[in-house]
Amino acid sequence: MSLDSIKQKMNSLRVQQEETQAKYEEHQGKVKTLEQENLAKEQEITSLSHKNQLLEIEVEKLEAALKEAKAAAEESGQHGTQNESLQRRLQLLEEEAEESDKNIRETNEKLRQTDVKAGHYERKVQALEASRDQWEEKYEEMAQKYNNVKKELEDFQLEIGNI
Repeated sequence: MSLDSIKQKMNSLRVQQEETQAKYEEHQGKVKTLEQENLAKEQEITSLSHKNQLLEIEVEKLEAALKEAKAAAEESGQHGTQNESLQRRLQLLEEEAEESDKNIRETNEKLRQTDVKAGHYERKVQALEASRDQWEEKYEEMAQKYNNVKKELEDFQLEIGNI
């Protein structure tokens, strides 16, 4: 094996090592980005879950008020003006209850969609981490090959120097 071919081989390995290092750093950046996105999605899920709980409490309050209003409306059937007032209140409470139900459905849908997205990003992060691990392994192999060829060159140069 000539000195030129060893130098070419070392240069080739050095180029491969630099390419592998660049790809490794690129994948590290992608992993960080996806982890940040995943954290943001998890925070959004927590926020939507809390909002959903608050809306459910509000619906329960409105339903209780609606029952009270209905009971009061039935009791005051003899009083025309009071009955009309209670009917209006009842109608408003029913509209508020419907609006709250609509908000709960929308919040649940957003929560479901966010959950799906979070699962998707978790799978993406896992895939990128696996890819990163492969690139790390390749990088270590290339570094080992580089060191072996470097050692061979030094041994070869030592032999030539002894001649």
